[in-house]
Amino acid sequence: MKLITAIIQPHKLEDVKKELYAKEVNLITVSECLGHGKQKGVDEFYRGVKETGNLLRKIRIDIAVNENFVDKTIKAIVKGAYSGKIGDGKIFVTELLNCVRIRTSEEGPSAIG
Repeated sequence: MKLITAIIQPHKLEDVKKELYAKEVNLITVSECLGHGKQKGVDEFYRGVKETGNLLRKIRIDIAVNENFVDKTIKAIVKGAYSGKIGDGKIFVTELLNCVRIRTSEEGPSAIG
């Protein structure tokens, strides 16, 4: 089991979701966050408003997957988030020790789905 965390541009969220759903990856958690990479201080436009500074609006996507979904999940995120410009984002893959479905108390890969 792996936990895939992606930090992407806010305007790319719908494209990423579309690609994930096409690959049958349906269980995602999305949150807004602030941060920057190497592009700190770069002007960006978010909903028509110019932003300059060291903390930029980003979207964080967390997806817990079983081993057979890791590659296709990563490929879907890259395809949906790609613009070819600085600030497209990052994907982190970490080992997931356990997962528990609260409703049934199932544990492990079957709890992910």
